[in-house]
Amino acid sequence: MSNDALVMLAVVACLAAVAAAVAGVVAMRRARRATAGMSARHGGADPFRGADEDVLRGDPRVLKPGDIAEVRGRTYAVRGSLHLTEGSSSWDEHLLDDAGGRKVWLSVEEDPDLEIVLWTAVPAAAVRPGPPVVDFDGRRYTSEESGRASFAGVGTTGLEPAGTVRYHDYAAPGGALLSFESYGDSDRWEVARGELLHRSELRIYPQAG
Repeated sequence: MSNDALVMLAVVACLAAVAAAVAGVVAMRRARRATAGMSARHGGADPFRGADEDVLRGDPRVLKPGDIAEVRGRTYAVRGSLHLTEGSSSWDEHLLDDAGGRKVWLSVEEDPDLEIVLWTAVPAAAVRPGPPVVDFDGRRYTSEESGRASFAGVGTTGLEPAGTVRYHDYAAPGGALLSFESYGDSDRWEVARGELLHRSELRIYPQAG
């Protein structure tokens, strides 16, 4: 083969390599544009990254009056909410009621793990807080914490828009909880029995507005 033929073959080979490289770059750019378009349609993020419980079941940390909460398969409307603060700590309590008029409170606290408790009032309870151990309804509860917090309310809570509350919390083996609350200057203690909720037992349906 002559030198001219060899040179021609080398030129053809170089041109083919350049064409392949250009095609590769174009393909990469197309792939990047396609990925960018998908991210833009999903808020600039991988659509699967947010598929956790807060996305699938709603975020209880942003619960507000007007939202719907499904607790263990039972549907409630959120009537009002309290935001409580004590020093550097804060938590929320929400008044829920269902179609039958049953009222419960849902407390949501992150310290640092998320803790959700369903509270049911016990109006006839004669027990009072103070002792390190309290016997109530066949259980023995041990004092966990007590204090005084400030609150601000929105929606319908049955309380003033703002004020203070004294509280005393007890716990029994097995996770049963007992809470005492006294609002403002009242000497009357409101008693409630509490149950810790697993995140899967609560579903939130946020309402617009």
